[in-house]
Amino acid sequence: MPEAYWLYEDGIGEARAALVHDDGILAARIELPGRLRVGTIARARLTEFQLATLDSGEQVMLDRRPPGLTLGAALTVEVVREAIPEPGRAKRARARPTDAAPAAGPDLLARITAAGHPVRHLRAHEADALEQAGWSETLDEALTGDIAFPGGALRMSPTPAMTLFDVDGDGALDQLAERAAVAVAQAIRRHDIGGSIGIDFPTITGKAPRQAVAAAIDAHLALPFERTAVNGFGFLQIVRPRPRASLPELLRDDPAATATRAALRLLERAPPTAPNRHRLSPAVDACLAAQPDWLAELVRRTGRTPILNA
Repeated sequence: MPEAYWLYEDGIGEARAALVHDDGILAARIELPGRLRVGTIARARLTEFQLATLDSGEQVMLDRRPPGLTLGAALTVEVVREAIPEPGRAKRARARPTDAAPAAGPDLLARITAAGHPVRHLRAHEADALEQAGWSETLDEALTGDIAFPGGALRMSPTPAMTLFDVDGDGALDQLAERAAVAVAQAIRRHDIGGSIGIDFPTITGKAPRQAVAAAIDAHLALPFERTAVNGFGFLQIVRPRPRASLPELLRDDPAATATRAALRLLERAPPTAPNRHRLSPAVDACLAAQPDWLAELVRRTGRTPILNA
């Protein structure tokens, strides 16, 4: 069986990667520039009881306040969780005190390279291997929450408290629940979902069928994670590490910017002989106006200036 491999693309406004196996996406990752990454070690000052301000001006919550440290005192911190977008506000990045020397945290390319699978770098003039593997479909899952699986469908709903999966489908409920468990485990990996995860399975009777559903989660979701049993109402909860935002949280945080980056990807891949006039939505047009460096990078990469909405 062919080995899984990463596809990596240094896009305009984002870096993107997909772990591909058997022509399907096992894991999809997007990283936006300028974000404070896990593993970053930086100098800071204590500005509130458990709040530190980095020399760059960014603020991080501390896991613990070092004993004897007074407000305004200098310290060095290591980022252990990136900022998490939420409706109306964002959870600040979390950090812990450290004695290590300042250093930048590993970016997406460094992380996937360290994972051990081969990495293939994509170029805009090549065939679109990401799209062939199902990139657009994966992004649609993240944006809409609708995930199909054989004989059923999941509805994925990120909330500030947890990511929820609701199961719907046909056939015997115990078999539907087992298929759904596999689909949920695969979706968790594909969309990089961490923290608390709740799954609302169909209500199934009997200890053995509920244990089979839990076993399907165990078989298809890599450690580390903890879970409950399936209770009598069909609910199971999983808790996983959450070092950064999931793909749905990242894409839904700014839908206009998400759509703009996707549009730029298509524009960059347009053949030189293709028409150069493009009609964009008002939201994408406004986002491009607010991000002139993105359009400038497109011109630099393609060698021509697109005519937009003219």
